[in-house]
Amino acid sequence: MNLEDYFDFLAPDDIRISGTRIGIESILYQYIHRAQSPEDIATQFHTVSLEQVYATILYYLHNRDQVDHYLADWLEFARHGPTEQERNPPPVVQRLRQLKAAQQPASTDN
Repeated sequence: MNLEDYFDFLAPDDIRISGTRIGIESILYQYIHRAQSPEDIATQFHTVSLEQVYATILYYLHNRDQVDHYLADWLEFARHGPTEQERNPPPVVQRLRQLKAAQQPASTDN
């Protein structure tokens, strides 16, 4: 088995652990920034095996520059994503806000 077989490369900014919805950034954040052991990480992510955690770390070590850039982009998005989403909410959120606003005057009449 090749190391890349452990992953689904959905897009340049979306690498997931094969067979799961878990992105490599979730595993690597715990490993790099929280200094958690692979065993602890595997217990946090129930759909990921310990072997997959080790494969993710090994992939990081073999592709450090590329994955560091990937993680930096992810962290930047995580920092600014909520602000951007508040400024430009998806249509469903806009509709829910309209419905809530329409209901509020009716509830103050009681």
